[in-house]
Amino acid sequence: MEMKLTPKAEIEARIAKLQEKLTQQNLDGTIIVLNSDMFYFTGTVQTSYLYVPASGEPVLMIKKSLRRGRDESPLKNIVPIKSPKQIPDILASFDYKTFDQIGLELDVLPLNNYKMYQKIFPKTEFSDISPAIKEIRSIKSPYEIELLRDALSVIDKAHSSVPSFLREGMLEIELAALFEAEMRKRGYSGCCKMRAFNQDFFLGNTCTGANGVFPSFFDGPVGGRGVAVTHPHGAGWKKVNRNEVVFIDYTCVVHGYTGDQTRIFCVGELSPRMVKAFDDALFIQSEIIKSIIPGTPAEEPYLMAMQLAEEMGYKDNFMGYGEDKVKFVGHGIGLELDELPILAKGIKTPIIPGMTFALEPKFVFPEGAIGTENSFVMTENGPEYLSVTPEVITYML
Repeated sequence: MEMKLTPKAEIEARIAKLQEKLTQQNLDGTIIVLNSDMFYFTGTVQTSYLYVPASGEPVLMIKKSLRRGRDESPLKNIVPIKSPKQIPDILASFDYKTFDQIGLELDVLPLNNYKMYQKIFPKTEFSDISPAIKEIRSIKSPYEIELLRDALSVIDKAHSSVPSFLREGMLEIELAALFEAEMRKRGYSGCCKMRAFNQDFFLGNTCTGANGVFPSFFDGPVGGRGVAVTHPHGAGWKKVNRNEVVFIDYTCVVHGYTGDQTRIFCVGELSPRMVKAFDDALFIQSEIIKSIIPGTPAEEPYLMAMQLAEEMGYKDNFMGYGEDKVKFVGHGIGLELDELPILAKGIKTPIIPGMTFALEPKFVFPEGAIGTENSFVMTENGPEYLSVTPEVITYML
């Protein structure tokens, strides 16, 4: 696998959509700094500032590395910068001199940086451009969907390799390391991005047996003890025992795009209760998939899932255990793990063709966590699987 450069036509189409939003919001332009947004609109990730005017060519101002930025980005105007104080003068050299209204990524921009821009542009009013950016990014192009397919192909190979190294008595962290190596050697970048504040996220979650019920700060249905109190999530020092759930839920980031998938394993046999819960998770997923048509509000899959789970007797176990349950059943995927749409109560965002998302109906019991997770792309005919790994419990004797 080789590094891919984002095609020029792809970048130009994204910039054009952003400029439409800028015009609609009566903004002169926007300054972008977040790495995920920077990559989306430039094709490179450098220490830099991107100015996108409402009309005209964008200007990418790079502090480090200018050489790499020019190699990777198809943008026309790529220039060096030493300090953000230079931004107005650099933009003036491209004849951008009117800054009455400028957009900033206010959902992620630190307050100190906001105050810095107030000093640099003392007569400018600032608006939040993040909602527009997230809306644009939520609709994936055919090019992006193929990158997601690449990511799900890699995680398929990793999940399919688990029987070759899963053994009774091995540590969770050892199992996790072997699983991660299967993805890493196939191109996993090793960094999963989230837009949400303070949701530090490792590559994924490997937990076995009762460790699956152990709570975590992370906004997901399954926690895990982790290897240290500073990172209390995912694989820990517990040994794999016979006849318990081995829960492997991982992201896979290839060429920047994040697939998400969970599969279940066991050394020995699982109890009838856990097997039934797994089958019920598949049923809930299938009912949700059948219900989603273009325009379905994002909260409806969640409300349906909650109703089905309660009717099945899983009120205290669905999407977490007890007071540690989460209030969603799926989330958007792309350059970040928490893109639109978020399948949660109160979210009215319509699910429309081009959106990509992970659906993850899961149950958590005192003896472990079980369920499924797959990645999808929304089409005119409903959700289409991006995940390709068979949805079965894989047993090893």
